[in-house]
Amino acid sequence: MTTIPTASERLSMRQGKKAGLQPGSLVHIGVRRLDRPRITIIEYDADTITEREVPNLKEEGPHCRALADKKTVIWIDVDGISEADCINDLGQRFGLHQLVLEDVMNAGQRVKVEDYNDCLFVVLKMLDVGGADDDLLYVEQLSMVLGKDFVITFQEQTGDVFDGVRDRLKQNKGRLRRMGADYLFYALLDAVVDNYAVVLDSMSELVEDLEERLQEKPTTVSVNDIYLLKREVQFLRRQIAPARDVFAELVHQEGGLMSAAVDVYLRDVFDHSTRATQNVETLHDMIQSMVDMYHSTQSARLNEVMRLLTVISTIFMPLTFIVGVYGMNFDNMPELRTHYGYFVCLGVMATVATGMTIYMKRNKWL
Repeated sequence: MTTIPTASERLSMRQGKKAGLQPGSLVHIGVRRLDRPRITIIEYDADTITEREVPNLKEEGPHCRALADKKTVIWIDVDGISEADCINDLGQRFGLHQLVLEDVMNAGQRVKVEDYNDCLFVVLKMLDVGGADDDLLYVEQLSMVLGKDFVITFQEQTGDVFDGVRDRLKQNKGRLRRMGADYLFYALLDAVVDNYAVVLDSMSELVEDLEERLQEKPTTVSVNDIYLLKREVQFLRRQIAPARDVFAELVHQEGGLMSAAVDVYLRDVFDHSTRATQNVETLHDMIQSMVDMYHSTQSARLNEVMRLLTVISTIFMPLTFIVGVYGMNFDNMPELRTHYGYFVCLGVMATVATGMTIYMKRNKWL
C-alpha cells in the first residue's frame, strides 16, 4: 500500500516557490498530474439536468450556465489544478477571492474551512482505495467552493469518490434535485467522509492480519513490516484527524450559505468524521501495541537464549575446573599415572554434569 509522498513529490510541494511573491499569486505547488484541466459542468433543477464536458471556458457564458432561463444549481468539477489561466478565469466568472484561487493551486494546503461571506471555501484530503486487484491508497487534495447557487470542486487528477452523487443526480433519487447548492455541497462532503470509512476498513484488515501473524508466528514478522504499517497509519491520521475540526466549524456556521435544513445533515457528517478519527486513533494504538509486543517477544526470545546459554555454562564450569586441574604440568600428581585415571575422570565429569542437569530440571530452570 502506497500513501507516503515520494521524495520528488515532497520536493515539488515545498512552499518556498512562493517566497517573495505578493499574496494571491497563482503558483502551482505540487505534482503536475494532468497535461491540461478537464472541466465537467452539471446543471440541474427538480425537472431538468444537463451534463457536459468543456475543453475550456472561453465559449461559456459569465456563469457557465446552459439553462439561463431557469433557476438551477450548477456544479463545476475541475480536474487538474496546475493551469493558472483556467483557475483565474473560473475565479473571475464567479467572483472568487484571489486567496481562494491561490489555495486551490497549492496541493500541500492544510485542511481548513474559510468563510468569505459570498462563498464558503473548504480544503479536504480525498482518500480512496483501488479495486480488488489493487490495494493502493490514493490521496489527493480536494478544494470546494460553495456559492449561492453553485458548487465548484477542484481536484488534482481525474477519478474521485463522487460517482454515487452523480448517479443520484441523474436518476433523480433522494433530495438532491429538489434542494439547493448547500445540499449538494453536503452530499459531496458526505461522500468524502464515507470513503474515509472504506479506507480505514482496508487498513484495519492489514493491521489485524499483521497482529495475528505476530501472535501466532512471531518469526514471520519483521520490525520493518510493523514500522512501515505504522508510518501508513500515521499518514492517514494526519489526513483524517483535521477534517473533524472542519465539520465542527461548518456545523456551527450561523446563517450564511448553509441553510437550517442542511445543518442537521452536516451534524451527521460531523459524527461520521468523529468516528473516522476515533478509528484511526484505534489503529494507531494497535500499531503501537504491536511495536511493544514485537520488542517484548524479541526480549523474551533473547532471555530464553541467554538462560539456555547460562545453564550450559553453569554445567560446564565444574567440568572446566576438573580439566584445568589435571591440565597443570606438575610432576607430583599421582592421578596422572593411575592406569584407569582417564576413565575415572570422565566418569566423575559425566556424573557431575548429569547431577547438575537433573537438579536444574527439578527447579524448572531447563
